[in-house]
Amino acid sequence: MPDGAMRETDTGRTAHPPHGHDVLCEQARDLYARALRDGRVAADAPHADCLRPFGLLRADPAGERGWLLPAAPAVALPRLLADIERRVARHRALAARLATAFEPFIRAEPVPDPDSAAAHLTVLKGVPRIRTAVRQALADAREELLTIQPSRPRPRLLPHDEPWRIAEFVARGGQPRTLARAPLACAPPPLTHPLGPAVDGEARTLDELPPCLIVLDRRVAFLPADEHGEIAFEVRSPALISYVASAFDILWRLARPLYREDTPPLPDQAVSPVQLEIARLLTEGLTDTDIAGRTGMNVRTVRVHIAKVAQALGSTSRTQLGFLISRSGMLEGPSPRRFPPAR
Repeated sequence: MPDGAMRETDTGRTAHPPHGHDVLCEQARDLYARALRDGRVAADAPHADCLRPFGLLRADPAGERGWLLPAAPAVALPRLLADIERRVARHRALAARLATAFEPFIRAEPVPDPDSAAAHLTVLKGVPRIRTAVRQALADAREELLTIQPSRPRPRLLPHDEPWRIAEFVARGGQPRTLARAPLACAPPPLTHPLGPAVDGEARTLDELPPCLIVLDRRVAFLPADEHGEIAFEVRSPALISYVASAFDILWRLARPLYREDTPPLPDQAVSPVQLEIARLLTEGLTDTDIAGRTGMNVRTVRVHIAKVAQALGSTSRTQLGFLISRSGMLEGPSPRRFPPAR
């Protein structure tokens, strides 16, 4: 009979759908309760077959045919539970035999599955092991080095006492890009790259940055796993590396140059103090009309000044202009003339 099909009993009543022999269905429970109440049930009673696998109905020992007697619940339940315990014991014995049989294979050196997550993530414990892994990856890299440098001495993943390794990477044609924490307001901008004076690459800064990061050729990444720099993750999962590198690119676009060699200085007198203030207001997101109201100029004059700033920076669009203003460092010099906020 197909699963889910309904079957007709001799009495014409519709029975419940078929189920396993280990299921004590609602109809069978009702029949068992009636058998206990009446002392017996007819052998052909509907759902009697559901009770027989549990031993809850038995033939009448007096030999009266056509009737079944119920087993006492206090006797039936312990018998059923004992049977379950025996089956559990057999499965436990089987599990112990399998564990013993597999023990030699587990002790053997496993062959990593190239498609497994474990093959893409290695936990590096100890500074010597971390430095060795980073040195090897840096020696193999040829194209790109993305780094986020911590503001504190640790964790540091790059070998800072071996700047020649970075210089060799650059000599091979590699392009380093570094995000580092901004210097204190009272300190002058650094004159050399944070990875070393011999490094020729861009460096930018943000006020808030993650602790540390290295991405090499977008094929391998190193991330700190503790604040002391003694545990790190070596990541080779293409999906994870793509995610981390994309996050770095977003931070890079939001960052500003860390040191002046990163952006050519503007010619002397290329931007007047008034234009510097207009540039500052532009980076705050003000419209031309808002700037005119703040500075007391008319909109046409404001647009003339904006055009001169764009020409000095080589900007071709309003969106690009705001980025180039931040990147140029023109707002980091002496404070420009400040206009009072509009009321």
